[in-house]
Amino acid sequence: MANNIYDTANGLEREVRQLPEFQALEEAFAELKKNETAYALFKDFQAFQQSLQEKQMRGEDFSDEDADKAQDLATKVQQEAAINELMSKEQQFSTIINDLNRIIMAPIRELYEG
Repeated sequence: MANNIYDTANGLEREVRQLPEFQALEEAFAELKKNETAYALFKDFQAFQQSLQEKQMRGEDFSDEDADKAQDLATKVQQEAAINELMSKEQQFSTIINDLNRIIMAPIRELYEG
């Protein structure tokens, strides 16, 4: 093997940064950051999602207040074009990452299937 696996991974990381889908995601994020109101809402949305994930990991139930806040934030987020554009670009990029993960994990999947 000419390269070690970490050299291959570092090369892949550099290639990912050159993908049009990643560059489009970067551009969408830069545009979002120009809109202070939308960017603040996006940061609030991220922080709230993180808090819900932490609750879930601790085995805590979501409260009615959590549900109300989630609904309120989701409604506000959907009204912001810049956030919707970012999420669309993120979804496109995520498809590529999921494909790469499926390829990389093939040896383990095949091991357990066999």
